Amino acid sequence: MEKKMSTSAEPGDSFVAFVKQGCETCQMLDDVLGRIAGQYPITVYTQDDPSFPTSVSAIDDTSLEKSFSFDVEAVPTLVRVKNGREVSRTFGWHRDDWQAMTGLGDLGSNLPLMRPGCGSKSREPGVYDALRAKYGKLDFKSRPIVLGEWDDEFEATYDRGWSDGLPVVPPTDTRILRMLDGTSRRSDEIIGNVPPNLAPITVEKIAINAVMAGCRPEYMPVILTALEAALDPLFTMHGLLCTTCFSGPIIVVNGPIAREIGMNSGINCLGQGNRANATIGRAVQLIIRNVGGGRPGELDRAVLGGPGKYTFCFAEDESDPTWQTLASSRGIDPGKNAVTLFQGDGIQGFLDQRSRTPEELTKSLAMSLLAVGHYKLCEFTNAMLVLVPEHYGIFRDAGWDRDRITSELHKAMVRPGKDVIQGAHGVGEGIAVGRRDEMVNKFWPEGLLIVQAGGKAGLFSAICAGWTGGRFREESKPVTKEIVL
Repeated sequence: MEKKMSTSAEPGDSFVAFVKQGCETCQMLDDVLGRIAGQYPITVYTQDDPSFPTSVSAIDDTSLEKSFSFDVEAVPTLVRVKNGREVSRTFGWHRDDWQAMTGLGDLGSNLPLMRPGCGSKSREPGVYDALRAKYGKLDFKSRPIVLGEWDDEFEATYDRGWSDGLPVVPPTDTRILRMLDGTSRRSDEIIGNVPPNLAPITVEKIAINAVMAGCRPEYMPVILTALEAALDPLFTMHGLLCTTCFSGPIIVVNGPIAREIGMNSGINCLGQGNRANATIGRAVQLIIRNVGGGRPGELDRAVLGGPGKYTFCFAEDESDPTWQTLASSRGIDPGKNAVTLFQGDGIQGFLDQRSRTPEELTKSLAMSLLAVGHYKLCEFTNAMLVLVPEHYGIFRDAGWDRDRITSELHKAMVRPGKDVIQGAHGVGEGIAVGRRDEMVNKFWPEGLLIVQAGGKAGLFSAICAGWTGGRFREESKPVTKEIVL
């Protein structure tokens, strides 16, 4: 904190002081305040005990309104006022400063030369945000909802349709302000139009939904970028929302920010238990629901849906320097923060605890990958393979990198068209009969995304099937964006 000083007091000047009885330095200055009151008009605000100090009549500021309006960071604080405007201030007890400000050369001459003060009650954890909301100048554009004295705020969020089925955190002014502190972007900046209603969304409305999702302010850069990726036309969020299939956005985070905000890329990273993983994905889903109007049974037409429609978000494990990250493989410079959004379903477990060579493991993985969507559907969906460290270790120890693994998996999934055409093997589903004589790959060359994540506790990887809209190769794609802090 920087002290503001100027020349000593002059006739017509006045003083304002802020103290609290719980501060030993303030107690020490009781007589000093009385001495100043004998020479100048002085207004003393007390933050905790209206009977303190005893040497001068004080004004009760236990509401902390005046402490907030004067932006008091520590007590005691002495402010010199001239013509109704502050011209200088000091905090704590520095005898030379107090004497210079007041022009009283013997002020506090019997006291120590210097004593530090205490933190202002207006700056205690959580208090300042509440004061900003109560006494600050709010520039919110969203319509406030005023509840009755006896209304249950949690039930009110259900009644208004703001919930995904689980309780949400009521978005109070204090919580919204705190969430907005997580980004330097203006609260009224429009990020885009949210489908299906194509309603414009501001940073403020993102913050409101992030509060309801249970996010921390430091998650905001990830949420903002994830939403920008979801609103990219190539991600086809509108189609993904209105589909009758299982799919929703799967969010993968890369870069130092994942560690900084405490995301999980290890044990149980696709499961419960991590606040950042759970709430970042949930915030995006709530935005689609509450701003875009994508509510189940209305424009969200999923026949079954899936748990990923609550949230599906995790970080990639970047601890192995031999592994090229997903973001880097998609054009983001190494070491940069990024999010990748994949249109995907739930988890198809892959269990192989016996393969010990990369060739064996490739064939084994290919067998499970062929089941994505349907065994006989080809170039119809994309897929995400979440490769656990122990499975990746088999490839790594043989010198296989990301490109080699991807290439070999594609080769292992090429099949004669006659085996997968409609009607083959007595099954109606399949590719067009006209492709009988082709050799057909399961996925487009760019349609298999590999992420390295999970605990070192078993040879259990995961496959996430892609949305059926992936068959429109040039119209619907996963999207990767760098996070700009």
